[in-house]
Amino acid sequence: MNGGEGNRESASFCADLVRSHDFARYASTLFMPSDQRRALLAVYALNVEISRVREQVSQPLPGEMRLQWWSDMLAGTSHGGVEGNPVAAELMQAIRSYRLPVERLSRLIDEHQFDLYNDPMPTMAALEGYINDTASALFSLGAAICGRQSDEIEHLARHAGLAQGIAQVIAALPLDASRRQLFVPLQLLQQHGIGMELVFVGKQTPKLRVALEQLIAEGRGHLKTALALLESVPPEVRPVFLPLALIRRDLQRMSRADSDPFATHVTSRLRILWMLWRASRSKEFS
Repeated sequence: MNGGEGNRESASFCADLVRSHDFARYASTLFMPSDQRRALLAVYALNVEISRVREQVSQPLPGEMRLQWWSDMLAGTSHGGVEGNPVAAELMQAIRSYRLPVERLSRLIDEHQFDLYNDPMPTMAALEGYINDTASALFSLGAAICGRQSDEIEHLARHAGLAQGIAQVIAALPLDASRRQLFVPLQLLQQHGIGMELVFVGKQTPKLRVALEQLIAEGRGHLKTALALLESVPPEVRPVFLPLALIRRDLQRMSRADSDPFATHVTSRLRILWMLWRASRSKEFS
């Protein structure tokens, strides 16, 4: 295979990986120019790879080793395999082409070490730190690929990420509870007289509902701020933030009194595409 074919195959691999495991983010890239879309798919593919490590290992140590490989790759100290890894190849090209901050990507990898263990998320501040280096970082990197970096866009990326991250914590509650993993801050649960074991049982109680409503309210507050900030960003960066339309819908559903946090909810790909298309034509992503 020549270099051009290899590059195309690597790009297709990343697109397929993101489409299979993170369709909402994949769909949002369809509204971007092709070159920017390819770079962002490389970043999203890295995120898929490191987010799935927990599912692919039975013990933390092999997971630590997989994450370390990615950290070494970014640091230029990997012991081989980079050229043969399509995600690594595409990511390095994106970093070179768009001068992406390697330090931000490294923190993204490091933060996912938390996923490998069953230590509970201790506080709201700890959860916000985790989300800032994961979901918020992805929004920030997307804006950088669009050629836009500023304090205002960083502020938007932070709030957008916090809204998305909180929604994801609640959406993942059935899976996390089944493997005795806790991303809902333990401090928040304890404020309402709830222990971890009650969450792991997988049944909603009035006290748990109140605690989750408090967390949902935090997410909705960040979403409101992000949507207000979105109004002043350049048009070319708006597609990066299209997932906010999905987050708005998810947080609204989670807020309903009859919503069961332990019931898995799946949105069809067609509906995701329709919602993003409609949002792309609306100033407020409604």
